[in-house]
Amino acid sequence: MTQKIRIAIADDSTIFRDGLKVCLNQDDNLEVVLEAGNGAELLEGLQKNIADVILMDLKMPVMDGMEATREVKKKYKDIKVIAVTMYGDDNFVIHLMENGANGYLLKNADPPEIGKAIHAVHQNGYYFNDIVSTALLKKLVIKGNVKPSFNTNIEFSERELEVLNLICNEKTTVEIGKEIFLSPRSVEGIRQRLIEKIGVRNTAGLVMFAVKNGII
Repeated sequence: MTQKIRIAIADDSTIFRDGLKVCLNQDDNLEVVLEAGNGAELLEGLQKNIADVILMDLKMPVMDGMEATREVKKKYKDIKVIAVTMYGDDNFVIHLMENGANGYLLKNADPPEIGKAIHAVHQNGYYFNDIVSTALLKKLVIKGNVKPSFNTNIEFSERELEVLNLICNEKTTVEIGKEIFLSPRSVEGIRQRLIEKIGVRNTAGLVMFAVKNGII
């Protein structure tokens, strides 16, 4: 039996949380294990009920979603965070992704997209929809619009570039290993080395770097 993906919902609207639960309960592979009305409640709850994926509202009292995302990433490196918000502004998107978010959804996203995003971040470490892609193209590819936060003049081995390209093609660690004849552990080691070389926080940051530098 496949282990369910454990979901935490952080949003100050009880009605919105209830609606999300109804949506998520339609997928037998998902289980809501934690609800919180703000970032502080979320961090407290995670001490007892660990989650695999957090659906994080940005605008909350006490501790907002941006601060909560930073704190989650400091304390729980394996938890994936999807920002769920009414704001589709490019600056919000870039700021969240650079602070460790793994994906970004608008609150009017339909249930299939929410499910797709959860499965994608759980399996691949990121979910890039049109909102994120557009923000990246507008803010990262156009030189000078955003101060780069990545290391420059990095030299990559052929193997590292191969793994980076496969990551950008949404391949899982196991799939990459099979394709280039390496163990999943070796692939994970290369991925971690790429993260350290480039100076990003997670797999989503690797993809952002690849887009900005024309690698994909």
